[in-house]
Amino acid sequence: MTKADIITEISNKTGLEKTDVQATVEAFFKVVKNSMIEGENVYVRGFGSFVVKKRAQKTARNISKNTAIIIPEHFVPSFKPAKVFVEKVKAGNKSK
Repeated sequence: MTKADIITEISNKTGLEKTDVQATVEAFFKVVKNSMIEGENVYVRGFGSFVVKKRAQKTARNISKNTAIIIPEHFVPSFKPAKVFVEKVKAGNKSK
């Protein structure tokens, strides 16, 4: 399912114009992105959490030059689904 499919689905279910739904969906994603860029986590009850995870500094190998390189500590975005959401997905996919 693409973002366009999500917008169409929401528009059909709510009766709102697609342009209004698109603006809302885009605004939601923008808020989530900006919050995570600032280091804040976003929690959506019953759906999941958008969290920023810290990756520690590590040593890696450049195999083409056979040298060691240091990868500095950095932050990566991550999504952790809610337990209720995971259980519903598991129950819904049993017939497939």
